[in-house]
Amino acid sequence: MGLKDKRRSGWGRLLRSFVYASSGLKYVIVNEQNMQIHLLISTVVILLSYVLSIPIIEQLILIVVIGVVIALEVMNTAIERVVDLVTEEYHPLAELAKDLSAAAVFVFSIVAVIIGIIVFYQPMIEWFSRL
Repeated sequence: MGLKDKRRSGWGRLLRSFVYASSGLKYVIVNEQNMQIHLLISTVVILLSYVLSIPIIEQLILIVVIGVVIALEVMNTAIERVVDLVTEEYHPLAELAKDLSAAAVFVFSIVAVIIGIIVFYQPMIEWFSRL
């Protein structure tokens, strides 16, 4: 957002903030393989929750978890780009910043998988038993 946008208020500024956010989301979807993988898995999870008639509260939990993973991936990408902007040379702290932001996505992705197993375990057992 440019300096002139910070001085303005109102609907135009609000609309531009959505345009900027959409541009960032488009960037990460097009340019980050991990985001593409997250979106593919998220789509499968949402469809599977519908097919298996997962209770609505558990579907909402899955959607929140998916949202957090996607948001963390966006933040990870932002941190990586800022580090790349600041230094083109190798620096241990630059590497650490990138590793830590990737670790945040990794840790929550593990949590997401555990939540997914808890939510889908019983419905999957029941579905397979009907075959």
